[in-house]
Amino acid sequence: MSKDDKEERKIFEFETASEDIYPTLKEYARRNRHEMTPSETLLWQHLRKEISGFKFRRQHAIGDYIADFVCLEQKLVIEVDGGYHFTESQQIDDRLRSEILLDKGFRVVRFTNEEVDHNPQEVIKRIKEILYHN
Repeated sequence: MSKDDKEERKIFEFETASEDIYPTLKEYARRNRHEMTPSETLLWQHLRKEISGFKFRRQHAIGDYIADFVCLEQKLVIEVDGGYHFTESQQIDDRLRSEILLDKGFRVVRFTNEEVDHNPQEVIKRIKEILYHN
């Protein structure tokens, strides 16, 4: 890979993963899109219908991670956390992942399944506040 190719890849690294694991992440993301949790499905329906002017992708690889939802234009990652996210080891992993995404220039917002399931309009309101009050 030439120096120019490396520089171009660095500029667009939010769109692809590390070359060595990209095929694995791509397949995993595809499977996740077909097997979204009920909370992710609900939020996806709201994102598609209620936030106009911004394009969201679901289960999108960024670096070596797969974000639940991302608006690349605004560099906003939205994560929906289920019960296993409350274990100590997963919280450590989530903090590390968020730090890496922040280092890449992304903002990260997390919602619990319960927030999405019981009050999706409040979740959408918070997302809109982030997007429109950049």
